[in-house]
Parts: sequence; structure tokens; C-alpha cells
Amino acid sequence: MSAPISLPFEAPIAELETKLKELEAFSQEQDIDVSHELKNMKAKIEQTRTDIYANLSAWQKVQVARHPDRPYTMDYINTMTTDFVEIHGDRIHRDDRAIVGGFAKIDGKKVMIIGSQKGRDTKSNVECNFGCAHPEGYRKALRLMKLADKFGVPIVTLIDTKGAYAGLESEERHIAEAIAVNLRECFNIKIPIVCVIIGEGGSGGALGIGIGNRILILEHAYYSVISPEGCAAILWKDRAFSDKAAEALKITGPDLIKLKLADEVIPEPKGGAHANQEEAAANLKNAILKHLEELCRMSNEEILQDRYDKFRAMGQFEGSVE
Repeated sequence: MSAPISLPFEAPIAELETKLKELEAFSQEQDIDVSHELKNMKAKIEQTRTDIYANLSAWQKVQVARHPDRPYTMDYINTMTTDFVEIHGDRIHRDDRAIVGGFAKIDGKKVMIIGSQKGRDTKSNVECNFGCAHPEGYRKALRLMKLADKFGVPIVTLIDTKGAYAGLESEERHIAEAIAVNLRECFNIKIPIVCVIIGEGGSGGALGIGIGNRILILEHAYYSVISPEGCAAILWKDRAFSDKAAEALKITGPDLIKLKLADEVIPEPKGGAHANQEEAAANLKNAILKHLEELCRMSNEEILQDRYDKFRAMGQFEGSVE
């Protein structure tokens, strides 16, 4: 089993954990009781982790959102749902593994769950194209949404992609058109849609499955029109300014709430979702069920109007002309 991956800002935690291991080894070798010191050291590690994660910058949250051990869509599906039946293919070209979906139950409630999927190693990353979907991925997602609409089953989407795939074959099969059609058609789906950004929410790749009545975001996820690196390369001509770009883009949960682009920030376990996947899944499940319960009390007409009003209200600002 490989050692846990430590992010740059977690250096103080990693240093304390190394000292803890050294102290435990010393205790065993010398047969000396240092239980009190060990207890204090563990408490200090937990406090340090709490302090660091309570004050993360936007760029540091981007790093957490990209953590290789962070739960992906299938991890959440396997943890918080039962009776999952995956549905494959777009009925036009092929099955895109960068987007997965199917019918499932969350605490006995039937849902259609659709999400971006990344890989854990080279083989699975190639299979999932590193979470960057081709046009057929978005066409598959729309096929599943329409199927859910036909049977009156609420839709849950889990978003975790740096963006749609922009390669030649993707352009040949009309990636922009596929995303645009999804944006249009999602406003005609008469059942509740709850969208959750669980990691990276990048550009049109996220929007392709991101039109819903409720937009939720995990505490250390981000939602942005462009990656901080891309923004830095354009505005500062240097990716070294990615941290500055992340702050300027206002891509974290609290900023999105202020801008009325998101409805709720879902708390993550201490140390991020990768530190405790079960707790992260429980928090996510509770938030989804809460919003579905509220939305399922609405009529079809109210669902459509609610979604329309939500997105029409985005981008409003107040100002004056001198």
C-alpha cells in the first residue's frame, strides 16, 4: 500500500506525523512508556490539520479538489447508494467512460445519478480520459436525463472535471454542440435536478451536466469558467501566478454563495474528503436528500420555473456610470 500523498501546504502535518512515527518506534525499541507524549503529539497533529484546513486559500482548495485520493463519482455511488444499475452508451457513437450514470436508490429514494469519472492509475485514467468527456459522454448524460424525465425519477449529477475534451476527435463529433444541446434540453426536463460539484468544476465540461434546480458544492471543491493556470497564462503570461488567478476568479464555495451561483456548501471531513470517504459520502447524501425533499413537493411547472428563474438571476450586479 502506497504512502498517503501530502500536499505542499500540509508540510507541517507531515513533519509532525514523521516525528510521531519516530516516537512510536523509539518506544517499542527501548520498551519505554511514552503514551502521554504520543497522545499530546496526536492531539497536536489534529489541531494543526484543523487550523490549516480552516484557512485554506483558493489555490490550496484547488489542490485539495485535485487530490489523487479524493473520492470520485463511483466512490460516492458505491458508498451512498444501493441498487445502482449503470446505463451505457449514447446510442450514436460509443460509451464514454468519462461520464457514468444509471438508476439507483438513496435511502430507498429512486434517483438517476450521473457524474464525471476520473481514474486512479494510468490504465483507468486512459479509459476515463482523465475525466474529460467527449461529445458522446454528454449525449449519454442527456439520454439518461430524458429517461429519468420519462419515468418521473429525480436527477442527481456529480461534477468533477477540469473540462470537456478539446482534442481533434472531440471537435469532429461536435463537442460544443453536444454541450449546448444539454444546456437547452435541461431547461425542459420537468423533474427535480440537483447538481453537486464534488471536485473540479471546470468550464463547459461542468455545465454540460450542471443545469439544475440546486447547485451544491463540497467545501474544498471549486467551480470556474477556466482553470487558475489557464487564467494566469492569459492575464499574467505566466502560470506561476495561478494562486493569484484562483483568488481573482472567486471559485470557492463561499464566493459562489455570495455571487448566488451556488445554493449550499457541503462540509467535508477534517483534512478533506480524501481523509474520510465514508463521512464525506454521508454529508453529501444528507444534503442531496434535503434538497430533493424540498423540490419533490413542487409541481412540474414550478420545477421548470424555479430552474429558469435561478439561471436568469445569475450575473446580475449593481453599479453606476460616472
